[in-house]
Amino acid sequence: MTTSDSGLPKTVVPGGITDPVASARAELKAALAAIEVKANVPRRIEKASARYAVKARRFADDNPVGAIAAAVALAAVVGSAVWVIARALSR
Repeated sequence: MTTSDSGLPKTVVPGGITDPVASARAELKAALAAIEVKANVPRRIEKASARYAVKARRFADDNPVGAIAAAVALAAVVGSAVWVIARALSR
């Protein structure tokens, strides 16, 4: 998450604002930033896939045999799913 000039995340309303107009602007800015963070699905997918890739690399480094077994199992599941779908479509 990106931060503002004050070091707070963009989605946090800074405290100590006494002017009601400035407070409303700060709340609106924080709300729009929160909506942008939640609605930006491609960026969320990119971050999640990067986290998963790091976890997968760490698992492969720690347990190479387990990583190979997991890759074979994943290939078998995907291959089976493709086979079932192709068979259903050919009928």
